[in-house]
Amino acid sequence: MTAAGRAGRLDRPDDELMTVAEMCAALGGVSRRTFYRWRELGVGPRCLKIPNGELRAWRSDFSAWLEDLQEGVA
Repeated sequence: MTAAGRAGRLDRPDDELMTVAEMCAALGGVSRRTFYRWRELGVGPRCLKIPNGELRAWRSDFSAWLEDLQEGVA
């Protein structure tokens, strides 16, 4: 993603960053270990690492990841 794309995303009031705990809860209580294992395997949602080392995901990216999973089942 270009710098302009990143900057544009920050200006979007309808998008927000989700924590790992929020993503796990949205997935019906998936454990943090499972979430991190999915990331290790390359099948988890796209995330970014903030300066304190924690992961966050844009809600729109998380939703797109879920939609991609649904398309794989249909």
